[in-house]
Amino acid sequence: MEDLLERVEVERKLRDVWHLLPNHVIEFTIEMSSETTVTVADHDAPYRPIGRFRSLLQDADQFRFLGVDIALLEPCREEFRQRLRDGMQAEIIDPPNAARYVLSTYPELCSDILESGNLNPLVHDDVPPYGLSFFDDRVAVNDYDPDTAGVEVLIDTDTPAAQEWAESVYTTYKTESRPLEYQQIVG
Repeated sequence: MEDLLERVEVERKLRDVWHLLPNHVIEFTIEMSSETTVTVADHDAPYRPIGRFRSLLQDADQFRFLGVDIALLEPCREEFRQRLRDGMQAEIIDPPNAARYVLSTYPELCSDILESGNLNPLVHDDVPPYGLSFFDDRVAVNDYDPDTAGVEVLIDTDTPAAQEWAESVYTTYKTESRPLEYQQIVG
């Protein structure tokens, strides 16, 4: 009965934010469970999804991301740098304009991160309109509002169906991506 009540609570939260997520994400939520966390921003706590992202990042030994990461990773850049220094392995697939922004805005941070050897930065010209994150055994999807450059919802879970869907999406984009070439992006 507890699991059923928790699932109903997750589905209630999703109903309130479903309109924020692209249609592509529907498969992600097919087999939600009580192990799913829906984190929503509101007027009193606009950075709640970023806080949840930060807590998942702090505990991860492996991290992968696909999408426009500025809204999530920029507020967590120091934690991200520290996690990479501590040995976390990471791979990020960004659009060239996001990579250009990060490289030009944070050159010292980027140099430090790239020198760690723990980050594999890739670029793709047409990333999905949502973010897809992998933290060890959890996968997360978030909306991204280009008008506000903000994140209004982050959904994370460890369900096998969601993991399978996320891996399929990630693999497709990774196959089509190319290594970040610093000179081509900045120069």
